[in-house]
Amino acid sequence: MIKKYKINENECGYLIRRGRFEKLLTVGTYYFLSLSGCEVKIVPMTGAVNTCGIPEEILMKNPEFASRVVKNVLPDTSIAIRFVNGAFREVVCKPETLFWNVFEKNEFQVIDITKPWMEETLPRMYMELMPAKYYKKIVIKDGETGLLYFDNQFERQLETGTYFFWNYGRETTCKVFNLKLQQLEISGQEILTADKVGVRLNVICTYRITDPRRLVMLVENVGTQLYTHAQLILREYVGRFRLDELLEQKEEISQYVLEEMKKKQEDYCVEIVSAGIKDIILPGEIREIMNTVLLAEKRAQANVITRREEVASTRSLLNTARLMDENQTLFKLKEMEYLERICDKVGTISINGGKGVMEQLAELVGMEGKRAGR
Repeated sequence: MIKKYKINENECGYLIRRGRFEKLLTVGTYYFLSLSGCEVKIVPMTGAVNTCGIPEEILMKNPEFASRVVKNVLPDTSIAIRFVNGAFREVVCKPETLFWNVFEKNEFQVIDITKPWMEETLPRMYMELMPAKYYKKIVIKDGETGLLYFDNQFERQLETGTYFFWNYGRETTCKVFNLKLQQLEISGQEILTADKVGVRLNVICTYRITDPRRLVMLVENVGTQLYTHAQLILREYVGRFRLDELLEQKEEISQYVLEEMKKKQEDYCVEIVSAGIKDIILPGEIREIMNTVLLAEKRAQANVITRREEVASTRSLLNTARLMDENQTLFKLKEMEYLERICDKVGTISINGGKGVMEQLAELVGMEGKRAGR
């Protein structure tokens, strides 16, 4: 029985006779008797070489094979970028790799990864193409700063930007700090006033970090430290006031809290920008009493305003009456104004001879007034 093998232009074949590699076959059609013990393993001649289990040392002894491949050897401290026909193709990390060099022209750029700063050994365009396990990407946003450490030893302070570091041989870490204004809410602080009324205070403090380098050496969790410091100030100072004084002097107390916190801002490596009481929450019974007092005060104010308006209205009527009594012309004009209003509402008017129109209308008004009086 005859076995047929067809090898295309971009392929080659490993001729194996009775388990041993014999030679490399190129493009063409080959026939072998089954009894000859020959087998051909066909592989593409592009990319990494597939040896089909044949030891590399044996293949390299064949001149036709060796002339068609290129070997990339890397030390433990390096990786390589493979370029095919001048264009980036892949990152090579294996210590030894064979590539076909027939239809593809392979070039390799070896990169030392023992230096932490990637910019020193690698163009920026290839950084994010590296395997993720080999590098660390650090992003410092606007309003932030970073403290860079190599093997837990401070290296330098990073400003806004994107940084890449080789993650080989030395451990790279970065502590990022927000330098923008930060808000600290101190909610539900229960404090007993001087007159033994329990109130709850909500306090807001805004601050910004000023010295991150000193902060990491002196303060652990600056937000918690500021929270506790503000609590102590409130308990010490607010407890001196009675409830009425506390409600009246809310702004003064806020100013005191701000001044006291500013005294310690250098110790916490921050700048205290503002601090103050946001809300004072009273117990339910106290709220009901204060609402009752407030309602009574508002009713009293409403009664005063009502009486004042009544007096003003009466005074206006008295002045009008005095003017009409002293000036008959004004009286007649006022009378005609009222007659005009009446006529607007009357459907039909009958006039008899003998008296004037105005006199009859005046009598009509007088009669309507007497009927209304009854």
